[in-house]
Formats: sequence, C-alpha cells, structure tokens
Amino acid sequence: MGKAKEHGFSKERLARIDRFLDEKYVAAGRLPCAQFLLARNGEVVHQTILGGQDPERGVKLAEDTVYRIYSMTKPVTSVALMQLVEEGAVALDDPVARHIPEWKDLGVFSAGTGPYLTTPPSRPMQVVDLLRHTSGLTYGFQNRTNVDAAYRRLKLEAMHGEHDLEAMIDMLAKLPLEFSPGEAWNYSVATDVCGYLVQKLSGKPLDRALQERIFDPLKMVDTGFHVRDDQRSRFAACYDAVPGGKLKLQDDAQKSPYLAPPRLLSGGGGLVGTAADYMRFATMLVNGGELDGARILAPKTIELMASNHLPGGKDLTELSRSLFSESTNAGVGFGLGFATVFDPPQTLIPCSYGEFYWGGAASTAFWVDPVEQVTAVFMTQLLPSSTYPIRRELRTLTYSALMETYG
Repeated sequence: MGKAKEHGFSKERLARIDRFLDEKYVAAGRLPCAQFLLARNGEVVHQTILGGQDPERGVKLAEDTVYRIYSMTKPVTSVALMQLVEEGAVALDDPVARHIPEWKDLGVFSAGTGPYLTTPPSRPMQVVDLLRHTSGLTYGFQNRTNVDAAYRRLKLEAMHGEHDLEAMIDMLAKLPLEFSPGEAWNYSVATDVCGYLVQKLSGKPLDRALQERIFDPLKMVDTGFHVRDDQRSRFAACYDAVPGGKLKLQDDAQKSPYLAPPRLLSGGGGLVGTAADYMRFATMLVNGGELDGARILAPKTIELMASNHLPGGKDLTELSRSLFSESTNAGVGFGLGFATVFDPPQTLIPCSYGEFYWGGAASTAFWVDPVEQVTAVFMTQLLPSSTYPIRRELRTLTYSALMETYG
C-alpha cells in the first residue's frame, strides 16, 4: 500500500475516515460492514475494513470479500459498448431499432393499463439515449406510472427469474415508453439493453463478452455474474434498512440465488465482485483507458464518456423524472454510463470538474477524479442506497485529507 504523504494525503486526516465509518455506521449498527479503498496515481494510499462479512455466522469482513455491486455494473457494460463503438460495430447516433428491429414501432404512453394508448415519439431512440438514460425506458421499482407497473407485473428485471436477456427485449417491444427519447432523464433498464447490444454485436453471451473484453485484460479475477464455488466463503450477506437504524437480513450469503448463474445476464445490475477488482476498473478509467499494458478504451473515448450528455447541458435536478432529481445533484450531469460533475460549486462538496461516479443499490459507490488522479471504491451491503448520505460524506472526508492538489 502506498504511503499517504508521498501522494499528497495527510495520514492523520485519512484516519478520520476509519473513525467516522466505525462510530457513525458500523459500531452503531447502521451498516453491517464497510470497506473503503482510496488510491492516487494508481497506488492505494488508504484502506478501511470494518464489520462483518456474514454477521449471522460471525464471519468478519476481509480484504477480498465478494459483494453484490448492483448498478456499479452499469459503467462496466457501458465501457464494453463503447469498445464496440470504437470498433465501428455501432454508433452513438444509430437508431436503436437498427439493432433491435422489433422496437421500430415503440410508442409513448398516453393512457391505459394494457392495452395502451400511445403517441409516436418526437424522434427515434438512439444508442446514446440508452447510455445516458434518456431513452424513455424505466424501472419497475420507481412506482410512478402505469408503465413501471407493467414492468413489475412482468417481473421484467428479475435476474433470477424465468426469462433471459432476449426475452426481456421482446417484452419491452410490447410496452410503451414513458416519454419521447431525449425529452427527460429517467433511471432505467436502458443499460440492460446496452448489455443486449454488446451480446448481439460481439456475437457472444454477455458474461463471456465482459470476461474477454474487460475482466481478463484488467485481471479482475473475482468479478462475474455469480459467486463461484471457490468464492462462497468470501461472499457477504446483504441487509435491508429498517426503521430505527436497524438491519434485517435480506439475502443470506450461504443461501443466495447469486450462488448459481442467473437466467438474466443483467448489464444494469447483475455483477458481484471485490473492492480490489473494481479499483482496477476505476484505475483504468483514470488512466484514460489503460492499465498495466492492457488498453481497454482510447483516452478520447473516456473523455467523451465523462462529459455531460444531458440535452441542453442541463443537470439532473432539471431533467430527471425519477429517483435522482434531489438538490444534491445540482451541478451534476450524466455521461455515457455514469454521473459527471460539470459545476463543482453547485454540488456543495469538494470535487473536481469532470469527476465522475456512480453507485449500487446496496449502498456501494465509486468515483474517479481525473484532475487529482484520485480513485475511490466503497463497499457495503445495505438496501436501499438512499438510506444514508455516506457517499457524499466520504468524498468530503477524502478531500479534507488531500493536502497537495494538481489543479
């Protein structure tokens, strides 16, 4: 592990992170565990490991614990799709119906619970809409509209259900969009559709495509769509937050459906992995697409992905119709696979212009700061991710320990 001072950090101030996580969250019983990995210039300068990997059985958290990373899968799938953009197999302005012909007549919801009244979209959905969540698709858990109710009824997002990725695409062909593509931002199954495009255009199942294109080159040895037999002893239990700051077991580590391959290979939320693996992915991103001689993407492609692609240059507070419209997203736009900061003062936390990040449903998170060459990965297993403001708190604590900046 690199020395904090050599990379511009105060060791004493970094120690605040450990105390904060323990006193406020782990020892207090609000989180089952916490692992925080911080690096600068590609070298780890600090790591926190607290709590239980499997509290039900008294197993402590370890450096190589395997977690459900849920939506931290999205940047991985987005990178794979951008590899295909670089290869000329697909373009960002391609109509999605060019690659999914059964979607050519998708309409926009007007009324009904099925059959639906629809109107034609103002323009066709493009591949870029999938990557930036302006497609008009949604998530069933949003509980906002008749459309997301149909997603729930069909169990559209069930990774361990009865249908596979092709069946998901077929079901979506029969459902209306919530809005015309490009009109708004809505968190959705769009990245699962990106995964389908990776699968179709590469000619390989999504799990194999990600393995060959990303995991093997980056030596991400513990990341995949299920927990292998040799990983079972390292798999973490997952918990639900309940009133009063208590925890309720949501998924037993030794009885989890993740112990077997899923029917639906979800490019939007299906991966499990370790903090060390995800740090290798994040380091590749901060390096402009390369790590240890493995070139994943070109620097200009990473730059494009980390730019704000929301129509009109708006931020999430202005364009979002879903879970991410709160004031904490002021100054934050969305790129091709993750959120990106384009107006740092508006965020009200220390950060850099062009910093990009995302998280997962079990309160996991990562961020990449290309200006300061800082990468960070936070892992725990608590649903939902909106329970605590820990992601913002960690960024504040981290930058309060950074004594030498490049900006």
